[in-house]
Amino acid sequence: MYAWPSVSVPSLAGTPVPLQLRDTSRGDLAPVTPGETAGLYVCGITPYDATHLGHAATYVTFDLINRILRDNGHKVLYVQNVTDVDDPLFERAQRDGEDWRELGNEQTDLFRSDMEALRVIPPDHYVGATEAIDEVVEFIQKLFDNDAAYQISTDDDPDYQDVYFPVTATPHFGYESGYDADTMAHFFAERGGDPERIGKRHPLDALLWRQQRPGEPAWNSPWGAGRPGWHIECAAIALNRLGASFDIQGGGSDLIFPHHEFSAAHVEAATGCERMARHYVHTGMIALDGVKMSKSLGNLVFVSKLRAQGVHPSAIRLGIYAGHYAADRDWSDSVLAGAVARHRRWRDACAQPVGVPAAATVQKVRDALSHDLDTPRALALIDVWADETLRGLGDDTTAPATILALLDSLLGVH
Repeated sequence: MYAWPSVSVPSLAGTPVPLQLRDTSRGDLAPVTPGETAGLYVCGITPYDATHLGHAATYVTFDLINRILRDNGHKVLYVQNVTDVDDPLFERAQRDGEDWRELGNEQTDLFRSDMEALRVIPPDHYVGATEAIDEVVEFIQKLFDNDAAYQISTDDDPDYQDVYFPVTATPHFGYESGYDADTMAHFFAERGGDPERIGKRHPLDALLWRQQRPGEPAWNSPWGAGRPGWHIECAAIALNRLGASFDIQGGGSDLIFPHHEFSAAHVEAATGCERMARHYVHTGMIALDGVKMSKSLGNLVFVSKLRAQGVHPSAIRLGIYAGHYAADRDWSDSVLAGAVARHRRWRDACAQPVGVPAAATVQKVRDALSHDLDTPRALALIDVWADETLRGLGDDTTAPATILALLDSLLGVH
């Protein structure tokens, strides 16, 4: 599957600052310490309704991480999936009388155009679940070989033998989320799990392969025609492109459990590695005027609609940056208006023939961003430079170009 066009990222003068990020599994900040190449896996969309601000906030956040790692001289091997075969996609297609493949392609195209407009650096590998079926089948066989998979056929479902992953397959299951049993049970049921499925060894055991039901698409496997479970898809795609252990696995906080917990456990059970990702990084949820955005409430704000209304994509990025990436935060007309005004003020300042000397601002912004992506502080620092420049306090002819390079290189703003 192709991604979107590449983004030119200018180099930035000065001294890079090594990145520190909050790791969900540890609960605190830890330095990101890749080798020459940093491995980054970010869970992609299920293409039935793209791209709302929750999506944008996630992918802009990991784009920021990508840019900081590059500023520190690392190559970045960035992998992202597309869950182009899943129940929500089928349900939306059936509701609207569309073919699920056509709906998925249409929404993936829209996502690509939004990412391109937001100047998000594209992944090196952009992989649809339907492209990775053979990889998933091979992966599940590894799990069977390691006694980390089993089949069940139940009295109420005698024709189907689905394949499941036991939570006992790794000795440290639960380390990624740190959730207690009750919290795991709650989120497993709420986020696509099937705790009531008869025949499972444990209510939390996760689906690896679902045998074909009437009307569903299917691919061949040793366990019958069917399709992959959700978590094994990401596990296989990540393992085959980044290896058994890599630097950062990322996504929204709603993926902490069960999705990221199980994708890590699958890789660890198949390969024997102790820890799939050295950092598990998660973005907070976005609310609209104090109410959580959701499809069911019909209060999603779509990037494409904001763009159609004439909102500059950089203003969308600045609205996202106004809050800390890990916090649940609000989007509103006032947030958008503030971002639009800030973008206009910065552009006006950068259009001046002279400005306040900018080297110190660049270094302070680097410090802020490298400390767990402190974008509110970074924006405030640039605000000070812009305000002082617009007041005529500087006479440095190189300063406006220096700030333009900073905005472009690190923040993806132009």
